[in-house]
Amino acid sequence: MIKIPPYLKKGDLIGITCPSSKMELAAAEYAAGVIESWGFRVHLGITVGTSFHNFSAPDELRLEELQDMMDHPDIKAIIFGRGGYGMICILDRIDFSRFRKHPKWLCGYSDITALHAHLQQRQKIASIHSMMCSGITMATHENIYVNSLREALLGKRSRYTCQPHAMDRGGKAKGALVGGNLSLLANVSGSRSQINTKGKILVLEDIGEYRYNVDRMMYNLKRAGWLDNLAGLVVGSFTDERETETPFGQTEYEIIRNLVQEYDYPVAYGFPVGHQEQNFALKLGIPHELKVSSKGVSLEEMK
Repeated sequence: MIKIPPYLKKGDLIGITCPSSKMELAAAEYAAGVIESWGFRVHLGITVGTSFHNFSAPDELRLEELQDMMDHPDIKAIIFGRGGYGMICILDRIDFSRFRKHPKWLCGYSDITALHAHLQQRQKIASIHSMMCSGITMATHENIYVNSLREALLGKRSRYTCQPHAMDRGGKAKGALVGGNLSLLANVSGSRSQINTKGKILVLEDIGEYRYNVDRMMYNLKRAGWLDNLAGLVVGSFTDERETETPFGQTEYEIIRNLVQEYDYPVAYGFPVGHQEQNFALKLGIPHELKVSSKGVSLEEMK
């Protein structure tokens, strides 16, 4: 059984840390101000606004701050500053012993996918695949996608819809949501963080990948059994796609369609999740119902 962290109430303290790549302090401070306007208090970690090569700080400091925030009794949730790269470097050194007894919501996506996968597979604790501080800007702070993070933290049951896509495969499915960034899922494939996807609804998205590499990573998932016994598949955005001098010949959605055509579970393409403004907060590890038809797609958190 998955453990669901307590939902927040007004006045609760939220920590912001950067366990991966660096983030500008001004951007984090703006996001913190928006989160405070929701009625929460915010603690900005020392890895916010600092720089160490591509990272926010050396591994030891990023690990120490994340560990402290996960264990601190006054911090009720953590919203990560941004993704990039670096979570995998510290993942196996996190001590989850206190966190298992007193779980809290960990919120982010992209590079944070490695942590989400580990939480679902090894710790059996729900988390939120969502916008991070880097996505909370003057242009986005009032939109429904940023607001979906606020509502998720407060415990509102989600129900998201989107327009049908020509490649959709219709049907209904019920299962816990898992997944996230394709590159990170392929990265943890074969490790102790690989998710058991049997009976689950898998979410996929990515950014900036060569199309041949998307094909290679999807074959990795297929050969490792990720795609065999899914309840359903939700395909989000694949932004900033790249081509080699000789085009690959298939789009990202065509690549995925070809690799899952032998299965019969519902598949929704173009769902509003990923490296784009349209990025709904998804409670990973929690059962949802997926409905895909010619009229549209809905993804609803189950009671």
